[in-house]
Amino acid sequence: MTELLRAAEEALGVAREAARVVMRVYAAPFEVEYKVEDDPVTRADRESNALVCERLERAFPGVPIVAEESDPQTYAGFERADAAWFVDPLDGTRDFVRRNGEFAVMIGLAERGRAVLGVIVAPAWDRAFVGVVGQGAWEIAADGSRAPVRVSSRASLRDASIVVSRSHAPAMLPAIVAAAGARQAVGHGSSGLKGVLIAIGEHDVYFQPGPAGMRWDACATEGLVRGAGGDCTEADGSPFDYASPDIVNRGGILATNGLLHGPMIEALREARSDAPP
Repeated sequence: MTELLRAAEEALGVAREAARVVMRVYAAPFEVEYKVEDDPVTRADRESNALVCERLERAFPGVPIVAEESDPQTYAGFERADAAWFVDPLDGTRDFVRRNGEFAVMIGLAERGRAVLGVIVAPAWDRAFVGVVGQGAWEIAADGSRAPVRVSSRASLRDASIVVSRSHAPAMLPAIVAAAGARQAVGHGSSGLKGVLIAIGEHDVYFQPGPAGMRWDACATEGLVRGAGGDCTEADGSPFDYASPDIVNRGGILATNGLLHGPMIEALREARSDAPP
């Protein structure tokens, strides 16, 4: 077993433990606070964050942990490290609050600024996924058995299946779908779960052309999708730079089966060029 596979197994165990914490909160009434308008946070976010950070710090001492609910001072200088963890302890908090089951625990690892693995656990689905770039991606059952997952083989945007954010559907969505010649896009919660839907081949393309959350929304998604044979970049095709001190995904996100990555970038450019000034 390679070092990355060992790290992925460790991260999976941590994510599963955090998922149990999340579901304990989900099963009972809980309060909702707001960091800013339309950005909810719950006890599940904070307790999951604390658990993941404590477990990863113990297992991988000295590796910075860039986590959503952590004080930024705890990961200051992460961009100078050879590797860093990126953690979204509860991706899809809006959907957690809506109780529709579309939320996830996400743990990604980047080395020298590039995503190398992603772990995404969907607590309400009772499903877990691991991807290691260059080595593969799997759905991991509760007994530890694994089944390989793979992106779709669709080679044309014509009738491609697109998934987008339910909460922040792109304003240019109709124009982009028309430019791509794709089927009507489907809205779904959680960036990580949309990445899962690409990795398992249920959809062909996931995109958000404008700002798309933070690096912890992208790293695990990229690790899983690329492990499953797809591609995941900023919306214009630029690689994510996890060694940048700026952790905002200002360039959006595009995750595809790989075959449709270039055509989708062109469709996004065409939709932008046709948009009124």
